[in-house]
Amino acid sequence: MKFSIRALIWAVVLIALMIAATMAFIPKPVAVEAAIASKGDLRITVQEDGKTRIREKYIVSAPVAGRLSRIELKAGDEVCDEGSLIAVILPAEPTMLDARSKAQAQARVEQAESAVKRAEAGAQQVRVNYELSKTKFERAQRLKDSNAISRDEFDIAQAEYLSATQATRTTKFDQEIAKYEWDMAKATLLQFTAEGESNSKPFEIFAPVCGKVLRVFQESATALNVGTPLIEMGDPQNLEIEIDVLSTDAVRIKPGSQLAIEHWGGDSPLRGTVRVIEPAAFTKVSSLGVEEQRVNIIADFSESPERLASLGDGYRVEARITVDQLNNVLLIPNSALFRHQREWHVFRIVDNRALMQPVKIGLQNESQTQILEGLNPKDEVILYPSDAISSNTKVVRIK
Repeated sequence: MKFSIRALIWAVVLIALMIAATMAFIPKPVAVEAAIASKGDLRITVQEDGKTRIREKYIVSAPVAGRLSRIELKAGDEVCDEGSLIAVILPAEPTMLDARSKAQAQARVEQAESAVKRAEAGAQQVRVNYELSKTKFERAQRLKDSNAISRDEFDIAQAEYLSATQATRTTKFDQEIAKYEWDMAKATLLQFTAEGESNSKPFEIFAPVCGKVLRVFQESATALNVGTPLIEMGDPQNLEIEIDVLSTDAVRIKPGSQLAIEHWGGDSPLRGTVRVIEPAAFTKVSSLGVEEQRVNIIADFSESPERLASLGDGYRVEARITVDQLNNVLLIPNSALFRHQREWHVFRIVDNRALMQPVKIGLQNESQTQILEGLNPKDEVILYPSDAISSNTKVVRIK
């Protein structure tokens, strides 16, 4: 046969067309993102918005009727000493009701004296509870180091100790306020003479606690009645956190649960501990118009006063409360899971092919899921599986 260049060219073209047609019918690998199943710690949290609040506030009100002199204090002013003069009232002129007013003033003195005694008795009981909870917590710390008690038992002992510590501060504040109320009641009684006439001397009101002025209700000079609010005071460093959560989430939260405060304006999250889960829920309408049953969670900061110096009363915070924590469990990203025939599945990558694998899942948070059955450590799974992937589909990883 005579060799022909033209025949050779046509043969090459024909072979090329056959190869191209064959390649066209071979499916291309699907580009996928992949992750490796690995063991780690899983933390289950409840995330909700909350706000800070000062634990003990005190509203100074007018103990007598009369004319108030202008109050020079402004919101944010610091009153460093108890007993500092904060307001002056010139009592009203005597009226026909002065005899009755004097009797009422005498009754308020006796009531305030009883409140002082009750506060002292409450403080003694709180000190007993504090010593007991402190002993139990110290014992729990020693047992925890030797793994002799569970994490829940330790958290309960810690929560009781923190609650008792806070109770001692609260009772001290209550004693100071009761003593202040007693002094003010006695001073009010002194405004009346033995003949039942009102004393014309100015009535001076002193600071009940050391702290900052939060609000001034009556700044200008004006006439006022008994009980009119004048100034609200408190200690901005004595803060707690109020978080309202769904009632279905509240049942999973326990006193002593740890929480992280995020998006509060600082560089790093703040730490805190749940102290109280309020027993009564309330109805709140969500932004979507849905009525929800919510429960207030009260938590304490576990930070130094220096880190809390920039926070004040009513500041918005975002709290992430830990409700459960698992250690050394098999985890995969949530995006690898999908439902098929009412069961959870993933696509495993074996020899660059996708294989559908049923799995049994455990707990999960917003990013990871615990795998109980179906996968082993170092198994590679496909993230965000699309409709283009089925069992035995060839895949290529996106780098």
